[in-house]
Amino acid sequence: MKFDEFHSGQVIEAGPYELDESELIDFAKRYDPQWFHTDPEAATAGIHGGLIASGWQTCSIAMRLVADKALHGSESFASPGLAYVKWLHPVRAGDRLSLRATVVETRRSDSKLNLGILRWRWQLFNAMGREVLDLEATSLFNLPPSKTP
Repeated sequence: MKFDEFHSGQVIEAGPYELDESELIDFAKRYDPQWFHTDPEAATAGIHGGLIASGWQTCSIAMRLVADKALHGSESFASPGLAYVKWLHPVRAGDRLSLRATVVETRRSDSKLNLGILRWRWQLFNAMGREVLDLEATSLFNLPPSKTP
């Protein structure tokens, strides 16, 4: 989507994305090697009653869904960061995750940088409709110069 296609209040849906156990463990071994992400036997005896995905993997899945659905072919080039990120419920192997992205605000920068600024809320839900991720991201878009008389 191009920057001009986004508008306040717009809802963009994507998914599902199904997470399998080998992907969950592989990600954790590389980036978040804690026992409740990497050791099925130990995780079964833990507080979660089994393996759970890293919150960072959950964010990565949301990013993949957003990139495929909304950012592919856009003028997007960077993000200055997140206002917040919340992991509300654990993600488990076999979960089918769907994204709902809600546009909070779009605006053009006041500077001569020709930036489009998009603030949007990303929510990820499992197949039971339980929210597992909530974050607010800002995306930057490289726009052509404004045509002013």
